[in-house]
Amino acid sequence: MGQQPPFASHQSLRSALREGIAQLESARVPSASLAAELLLMHALGRDRTWLYSHPEEELAAAARDTYFSLVAQRASGLPTQHLTGHQEFWGLDFEVTRDVLIPRPETEHVIEVALQRLELDAGGAASRDAELRIADVGTGSGCIAIALASELPNAHFVATDISAAALEVARRNAARHGVAARIEFVECHLLDAHLHDSEVTQFASPVQSNQSSRSVQAGESRLFHAVVSNPPYISRKEAATLAREVREHEPEAALFGGETGTEMYAPLITQAAAVLMPGGILVLELGYNSAEEVSRLLQAHEWSEVSISSDLAGIKRVASARRTALTGQQ
Repeated sequence: MGQQPPFASHQSLRSALREGIAQLESARVPSASLAAELLLMHALGRDRTWLYSHPEEELAAAARDTYFSLVAQRASGLPTQHLTGHQEFWGLDFEVTRDVLIPRPETEHVIEVALQRLELDAGGAASRDAELRIADVGTGSGCIAIALASELPNAHFVATDISAAALEVARRNAARHGVAARIEFVECHLLDAHLHDSEVTQFASPVQSNQSSRSVQAGESRLFHAVVSNPPYISRKEAATLAREVREHEPEAALFGGETGTEMYAPLITQAAAVLMPGGILVLELGYNSAEEVSRLLQAHEWSEVSISSDLAGIKRVASARRTALTGQQ
């Protein structure tokens, strides 16, 4: 390894930040200024406001050593979020470890579409207080379920993941945000653990326009009002093109959706059809160039009102659809 550039024995916060940025830019780290800033805040245990209101304060030797050690680790490829242990999503602070996919800003579009579809389907703003039942498939850090739980105070969730370690992180995040009592975390592939719940004849109130929802009572269906997911959707053939911090440090199971990147969508859509009540909604984050394949899968008779939503950059980001008839019915 190359030797770190020397730094002065006495440094102000401003000087240390500038040097951290320079080191990260030299290592071609994306968003170097933001990374250096977040690492300095973490080393000091301070927020951004304090940092910029005390630019001439001298950096203590121990804090300086900690900071430049973090900068060196980021320069070597470790993600900033793994060094700080945190990532903001939907205005909430989430614990992040190597066991979970780092929440991305683009995934917030899943939350936006889910809330929009639920509100339209359940009759407007009143749906924010409806007693909905929602499944989050491949929950990872729990960011989607927890963000939706923060917006829907009477909703109950099932959050699944194949990784026991990821579920432990998600449980801690749910407890941090006071929604743990409303989220059941389940270790399974996709919705495997809940498929048997669709084999019932009683149904809770369907979610449809101008009709309020209610909770699922004992003896009634365990079907869901909504299924949401950010599934693995990167092609394994694209692994070499990923940024080093993603390719080397984020969990493969959360990244790769098979050889083409679309393999997870077909079984997930089939299972969602089995566990959604009539009128329920499905919301899926889309991978690169997956919109056409997902749209084709949603042309099956189980689905209606299929919509593809683009993000602010014009990228096709989220697919959503309404469940129509039960599986096997025309």
